[in-house]
Amino acid sequence: MNANNPAVVLDSSAVLAYLNNEAGAERVVVLLRAAKAGEARLLLCEINLGEILYTVERRRGLAAAQQVLALLESLPFQQVEANRALVLDAAHIKATHPISYADAFVCALAMRENAVILTSDPEFNAVQGLVRLEWLPARA
Repeated sequence: MNANNPAVVLDSSAVLAYLNNEAGAERVVVLLRAAKAGEARLLLCEINLGEILYTVERRRGLAAAQQVLALLESLPFQQVEANRALVLDAAHIKATHPISYADAFVCALAMRENAVILTSDPEFNAVQGLVRLEWLPARA
């Protein structure tokens, strides 16, 4: 990562804020524009993609989740596979920090890519010092 092309890992809370036009959505829009212009790298782990989709399906149904998937696949971020190395790193983070397993993938990816995590999830307080965080406003 260099200062001209920062890497940002999107937590599901950031993506959901964007999808629902909640507080913090405007920051995600700025990053999406930067990524489209080649001025930033946005990363989303497939595990967290699943987290977003099951949340949407629970709240609004399968058809809405399918529409969200199509939208997300059109956006300028890199979907990162949860390969063995990432799984092992996430497992270690989960074993040593009180965060969800899905959030452990966000941390593992951020550590691997020397990236900032964009989130509003207070659970990430448990990993301050382990990763760099950019906080969005908490969801209402």
